[in-house]
Amino acid sequence: MTSASGATPPATVEQLAAALAGQGYLADEGLVTAGYLALRLGRPLFLEGDAGVGKTAFAQALAAATGARFVRLQCYEGLDASQALYDWDFPRQLLHLRAVEAAASAAGVPPDGTELEASLYDRRFLIARPLLQALEHSPCVLLVDEIDRADDEFEAFLLEVLADAAITIPELGRVAAPQPPLTVLTSNRTREVHDALKRRCLYHWVEHPGFEREVEILRVRLPEITERLAVDVARAAARLRELDLIKPPGVAESLDWAGAVAALGATGLDPEVAAATLGAVLKYREDADRVRAAGLAALVGA
Repeated sequence: MTSASGATPPATVEQLAAALAGQGYLADEGLVTAGYLALRLGRPLFLEGDAGVGKTAFAQALAAATGARFVRLQCYEGLDASQALYDWDFPRQLLHLRAVEAAASAAGVPPDGTELEASLYDRRFLIARPLLQALEHSPCVLLVDEIDRADDEFEAFLLEVLADAAITIPELGRVAAPQPPLTVLTSNRTREVHDALKRRCLYHWVEHPGFEREVEILRVRLPEITERLAVDVARAAARLRELDLIKPPGVAESLDWAGAVAALGATGLDPEVAAATLGAVLKYREDADRVRAAGLAALVGA
């Protein structure tokens, strides 16, 4: 992938790791290697893992590290081709139609039907959705976020678009990417994604970070917090992940928790502060009740 700014893309796994770190993303060796291979081989990268472990942030950092345009397609139930690919701006087309008809009436001549139809389906009236944006702008990192939330039909449609790196718009013709986008697909595994899609991708399961790396992430992303607070939050988050929770905290929740504690003016985590800020890290009442029953002193103790 050639950088939009003319910068040389990372030539080694180590260079990519350094480039990602320069964007504030501290990836483990497995994730960096998967990203590097996706870049070198031109293959989509499929990332699975618990919510909040940094899958979306990795795609954003990858785009910034390689100087590529970043385009995000957020998936949801009912997503269809017109919402993901392109659509026509009907209000603007209608205004254009009325303007042409008014000009023709003023001139005393009927509008040319063929020319009018052609002008209505001009590129300026086309609304490019994320997939078309990714095809039209190179280099590009396309994030297809939470593909497991989309329907099976959309998954099949996406497979065809990614395979060809091109689409055909009936009114305009074929649009092909000068350089296929580097596609990163993420899944929280709310359902299994079909093998046909996975087969065409490089795969990586994104783990929760280890204790030392989580401390480093907290210090890099929240430079205003103390070393002690970063250590306390990373240790407590690791203990929470060992419990049988509905939603174990990810890195995103650790960052929220540390930020909330710091906003209260605390430099460390104690049972009183943990109780006051538990809503920053746990998102289910049952999880909060379970943690309180286990004892907050045990959670935050050294």
